[in-house]
Amino acid sequence: MRYWPTVLMLVVLAGLGGYLYVVEFPTAQREIKQETEQKQLLSFPETAITGLAITTAQGPVELTRTDSGGWTITAPLQTDADIREVQALVRALVTGRVTRSVAERSAGLAPFGLEQPVTTVTVTAGGQQDTLAIGDSGPLSNTLYVLRGSDGKVLLTDLAPKDFVNKSLLMFRRKDLLRFVQNDIERVRLNYPPTEIVIYNMAKGKPKPSWKIRYPIEAEADQTEVRSLMFRLEDLKALSIIDPGPERDAVAKTLTTPKLKITLHTAEGDQSVQLYQPDPQSGDAIAETTPEAPLYRVSPTAIKDLTKDLFTLQDKRLLGVDYTEIAMLSVRTRDHQYVLINDNGEWVLEDRPTDKLSQEAADLFVSRVANLPAEERVLKQSSPLAPYGLLAPTAEFVATGRDGRVTGRLTLGNRVGNLIYATGDRLQGIFQARPDLLTQIPSRAALLAQPPNKP
Repeated sequence: MRYWPTVLMLVVLAGLGGYLYVVEFPTAQREIKQETEQKQLLSFPETAITGLAITTAQGPVELTRTDSGGWTITAPLQTDADIREVQALVRALVTGRVTRSVAERSAGLAPFGLEQPVTTVTVTAGGQQDTLAIGDSGPLSNTLYVLRGSDGKVLLTDLAPKDFVNKSLLMFRRKDLLRFVQNDIERVRLNYPPTEIVIYNMAKGKPKPSWKIRYPIEAEADQTEVRSLMFRLEDLKALSIIDPGPERDAVAKTLTTPKLKITLHTAEGDQSVQLYQPDPQSGDAIAETTPEAPLYRVSPTAIKDLTKDLFTLQDKRLLGVDYTEIAMLSVRTRDHQYVLINDNGEWVLEDRPTDKLSQEAADLFVSRVANLPAEERVLKQSSPLAPYGLLAPTAEFVATGRDGRVTGRLTLGNRVGNLIYATGDRLQGIFQARPDLLTQIPSRAALLAQPPNKP
């Protein structure tokens, strides 16, 4: 029995392990859970919250969670809520932690600013309810004294004043005038009297919209400009709201001709907004969505930001053909003259087809030619070209498609200041563009992957 000491030790260790597993570990877990619960400001989770009642110096606001998970205001009026604002408040309450218990209700509330709390929040979770009265800021930044109704304790919490102070009905109301997903839009109609522009989404249902102007002309749209316009519409928010009633009726009488009207057409229905500026001197701007809805005061800069002329919304790349569609590019300047041919995805010189070219240099150059945009319009219609140096141009580029037809032309003339006169097949008229392309035209030697040895 020389192994009996080892067996005895194993039995003792097993007993100790069993004791730790059965007694100590559950006790430690219960203590941790109890300590965590004690630090929680609310006793129920975020998903269980079904209602909020907020009372401030500005008045009471009651909110109810909808079946879809959103929020609606039920008092003092029934209207849509700003979901992000409500969720931010709920999240602050749920994640709020108790730093320490300071006093009981009976000890007096005045030292903590709780006799007349700045905000009172009643949280409903089904059949449960708790009320939190928000008092003064604590000794550290981003701390608040809170009186919890369920146990009558005055608590020092890590709640931030910005989440609970100066809350008003307007803050909780929906302030965005339009709600849409860009991919769902079929077309956009812009009316700036007397101008009307209609833009279609040619890639509806795809991850990224592709916009094309269909009226007053058929033209490719400047994708960046149209997307910017859509983002500005998404960000169009009310600064204040004039609900139906005598005030709305009085303001409506001052609205005559809108500065602009924008209509979004989708399969689910249309949304539109009209912007007015009845008194430009005052700087006020009024938005209207429907005759029955409230009127909205918005920033007057919105009128300028949303008013886009046809030139701004057009694809301003002058050549008139996409880089990927170019089969042959003729280049003629005062220093260079050659033709690049795309031979099964590889660029070669027309007169030296067997010489290897730097594909990176050729690709970069062709893309720069195809993507050169007009910066400013000089004349809408073609006119004598000589005064602009376009009759004997500084540079000319002609693109040919795979079918052998000329698909695009770009001409660069005289330089004036930091811009150069230009014409292109995509846009009618004379324009000014950036002159950088003139210094980026590679010579034959620069295009050759291995320049020939000099004799």
